[in-house]
Amino acid sequence: MLLITAKILVGFIVGTLIGLTGLGGGVLLLPVLIFGLRVPAIMAVGSDALFNFFTKIPASIVHLNKGTVRRKVVLALAAGSVPGSALGVAYLTHLRHVYGSGVNDLIKLAIGVLLVCIPVLLMFQTRIEEHAVNRSPTFKSFAGMTAIGLASGFLVGMTSVGSGSIIMMMLLLFYSYPPKVNVGTDIVHAVLLTGVTGFLHLHLGNVDPGLVVALLLGSIPGSLMGSHLSTRVPVLWLRRILCCILLITGARMIWA
Repeated sequence: MLLITAKILVGFIVGTLIGLTGLGGGVLLLPVLIFGLRVPAIMAVGSDALFNFFTKIPASIVHLNKGTVRRKVVLALAAGSVPGSALGVAYLTHLRHVYGSGVNDLIKLAIGVLLVCIPVLLMFQTRIEEHAVNRSPTFKSFAGMTAIGLASGFLVGMTSVGSGSIIMMMLLLFYSYPPKVNVGTDIVHAVLLTGVTGFLHLHLGNVDPGLVVALLLGSIPGSLMGSHLSTRVPVLWLRRILCCILLITGARMIWA
């Protein structure tokens, strides 16, 4: 009972931070699962992917109803990210066959690298937004999006990290849509990507359904509270503090 309560509490805290800062669930949840709850890395990755799928569905419906989604961009990204995710999961399965339980150390290393890179990108997000240039969509840019989706999907398949943060940076670089459109497009694509990734991991036995349910029970009220508090706390400074913590955590994973 105590362990279940701890899992629900973790979901609540992560959900609150997501609602407050908008940071992705993967970068916030994975370190807690691996270091706090001692979940094996490969189970943490699969469970986190499925958790992210369910948590992003309500927001994606809202954005679709509001018209803040560029469907062609979603399709271009998904054309690369869906097969990329399948490749990532397949490669992770291959590594597990080769290294056995040692695959968890390899996953920690990969997650550690991403936890160092992503906060650095997030720290420059405002500057990227300020220098964004208005570009009309072209066949070349959509082909580039598919390539970005392929690379990001592969990373998500292996680590469940990057379905939001990395894609968001690429949207900022390729387009200059209003922020709410970038967010809506990113979230709807993330539903597709994390859904495919999560269910692939579930099929392979890399998901703890009980853990996912407990996290969701906590994250739903947590995200509502975080969204409510976001206008009452210094979100910018909180994001910076979290980015610093993620950098330290990533460095620990790399050099552990």
